[in-house]
Amino acid sequence: MNDGADSGRGAAGAGRGEADRASFVVDGEGIVVAWNAAAEDLLGHSAQEVLGRSAKDLVVTDATVDRRTADVVLRHRDGHHIGCRVRVNAEPAAETVLRWRIGLVPAEEELAAAVDRALVQALFTRSPVGLFVLDPHLRLRRYNAAAEGMQGILASDGIGLRPTEAWPDFSAEMAERVMRQVLKTGRPVLSFEKRGRPPGDPGREHVYSASAFRLEDDDGRVLGVADVVVDVTERHRAQQRLAMAAEAGARIGTTLDVLHTAGELADVVVPRLADCVTVDLLEPVLAGDEVPEGPGRAGWELRRAAARSLSADPGAGAYGIGEVGSYPATAPAAAVLTDRRPRLVPVVDADSPWMSGDVACGGRSRQKWIHSLMVVPLLVRDGALGLVSLYRWTDRGAFQDDDLTLAKDLAARAAVALDNARRYVRERNAVLSLQRGLLPHSLPAADAVQAAHHWVHSGAGGDWTDVIALPGARVALVAGSAPGRGVRTAATMGRLRTAVTTLAALDLAPDEVMARLEDLVRQMDAETAGPTTHSPVGTSCLYLVYDPVTCRCTAAAAGAPGLAVVDAAGTVSFPDVPAGPALGRPGPAFAKTTLRVREGTQLVLFTPGLLQGLDDEARHRELARALSESCDSPQDLCLRLTEALVPPDPPHDAAVLVARTRPIDPARVATWVLPADPAAVATARSLTARQLSTWAMDDELFATELIVSELVTNAIRYAEPPVQLRLIRDRTLSVEVSDGSSAAPYLRHARTTDEGGRGLLLVSQFAHRWGTRSEDRGKTIWAEEPVTSAA
Repeated sequence: MNDGADSGRGAAGAGRGEADRASFVVDGEGIVVAWNAAAEDLLGHSAQEVLGRSAKDLVVTDATVDRRTADVVLRHRDGHHIGCRVRVNAEPAAETVLRWRIGLVPAEEELAAAVDRALVQALFTRSPVGLFVLDPHLRLRRYNAAAEGMQGILASDGIGLRPTEAWPDFSAEMAERVMRQVLKTGRPVLSFEKRGRPPGDPGREHVYSASAFRLEDDDGRVLGVADVVVDVTERHRAQQRLAMAAEAGARIGTTLDVLHTAGELADVVVPRLADCVTVDLLEPVLAGDEVPEGPGRAGWELRRAAARSLSADPGAGAYGIGEVGSYPATAPAAAVLTDRRPRLVPVVDADSPWMSGDVACGGRSRQKWIHSLMVVPLLVRDGALGLVSLYRWTDRGAFQDDDLTLAKDLAARAAVALDNARRYVRERNAVLSLQRGLLPHSLPAADAVQAAHHWVHSGAGGDWTDVIALPGARVALVAGSAPGRGVRTAATMGRLRTAVTTLAALDLAPDEVMARLEDLVRQMDAETAGPTTHSPVGTSCLYLVYDPVTCRCTAAAAGAPGLAVVDAAGTVSFPDVPAGPALGRPGPAFAKTTLRVREGTQLVLFTPGLLQGLDDEARHRELARALSESCDSPQDLCLRLTEALVPPDPPHDAAVLVARTRPIDPARVATWVLPADPAAVATARSLTARQLSTWAMDDELFATELIVSELVTNAIRYAEPPVQLRLIRDRTLSVEVSDGSSAAPYLRHARTTDEGGRGLLLVSQFAHRWGTRSEDRGKTIWAEEPVTSAA
């Protein structure tokens, strides 16, 4: 029986895989004569238990059998029933007795096999997924109904052809490389991309997601490769639209420049959405003005802000960048601006009325063979800033509704950025206008220095420089910078500049000027009711006084001082000016320093914005290099410094002031030390008369003698020695009387019965202006008189 069992396992006539299928052999009497191992596994009976027995003993006759799934029901050794499909084949044998091989297939396996067959049939007849089957030589053997026509071939036309022969325009070379890799390695490749234009939609490129896997038989022999293809064009286009929208959010509006923002929109659109794009803006948008509600007398006049094109022709549109174009009422552009609704023209008709009426754009469209057009308004708060025109002339196909949806989203993003830029332009123009109104248009004439200044306006509005004429032929040089930006910062700058001018008129020392400015800044900060960015706290200021008589400079600074000195030989130095705290911030008291300069020395005062593009290590090095080069005039030096050091489109203002010192001629100064004796008043009048005669100033003699008499009398009567009289002939005639007392005189109005008290009143009547200046020891009372043209 064992022999029978063994011979049954290897019986001839079994097909491929038959040895693995459950079966047994019966003779003509139905006696089991052979029993293979698969049958033992299926029914649990060993060969010793069934050989020699009738096959009927294994059959369950009272079981209900579904004839669609089982031919017979057999009893397992443990008693449960197993439905099977039966395959009966004659068994060749050496004996003349006929034997039959009964093949058993469990009903579940048969059902699974049927499902497999139905699945294969459905894949090739009803599946919406394209399926291509290729042999090991990559020749096309079969494909299903969904694949028919998908890649440019019809039924049976591509059989026997390789991909490069059957569909050469559908990424065939790449597909063959992938399939060869799959045949070689056995590892499937998922979701590689194919592109092409199928016959059913030749006007639009389709995208396919393909996956390839190897086909093998039960023995592992390679039969070929299967290529499963899904049309993912719409999903791909949706992903592209999302990617473009995300990119637009990151790329559009990076600056507050209107033209740059329009260019960013054009860069995003071409070439991914359109072959050509133009961005046209209304004139008020470029100027920062309010957007008009309707067209003007000449219709909608738009200025070309940006244009991009796939064409090598630099003229991307009918109008060049910066040119003004007008559109007729029948043109889509005019309609878009009027009703603020986008227009999609899938097919551009060269004979349409608007093409004929718009000579410039219509002619350009016909020249470029434009076949599809979209015009989208740039809307913000129901107002139109301009419009975006998108064109196609290549074979990528006409614009569709989803393209218009994407274009509207991009235009909405760009409109917000453009409106922000327009508002910035408006505010910047207001700041510049206010700043220019608050800053000096020209520097006062002064013999002590040859001065020039230059500003770089960024819209911050906080930087200023100034030259202030002081009594005694002296001059004050100022450079300051208020923090923040905007109109309020410019207004703060104007208040601070006015305060410095007022304090300079009081002839206070530089450190006293800084102390008074400190008080003002703290008061302004207390009054500030807005954001802290508009607070004047943190203002930096450098105040320097140059005396051409002594050739000395006295300076004090709040914040980092911006001062450089260039001597006549071209040597650059940065004086050690004591840097007090920025105005409004806690710190030590302000201190002043004194510098001695020679004739021809250039004093360079600058605000922090001059060095805003440099790091801390390079600032003084680059400034020294720029100052070391010779310049013909202070104005040339100012321009060279700003051009060399200030970056393009700077975020902060920059201001620089250059003053070339000129000592006063000693012959124009007369100084006498007088004794503390009332008789010295007559001597002072005599010395004054003699000096004015020398200077040919006889017309000023009477008033000057009166002023000298009153000032010297007060100094001798009420002050302390030494008493000094000094006359300075500059653009004005200055009379200075110094004494050792720190008590300052004051002007009072004497009553009619008073014998005195009218001295300073007379001085104020005859002098152009007068005042008191505190010195390190004592004080100086000065008065200025205008000089006649003859003198």
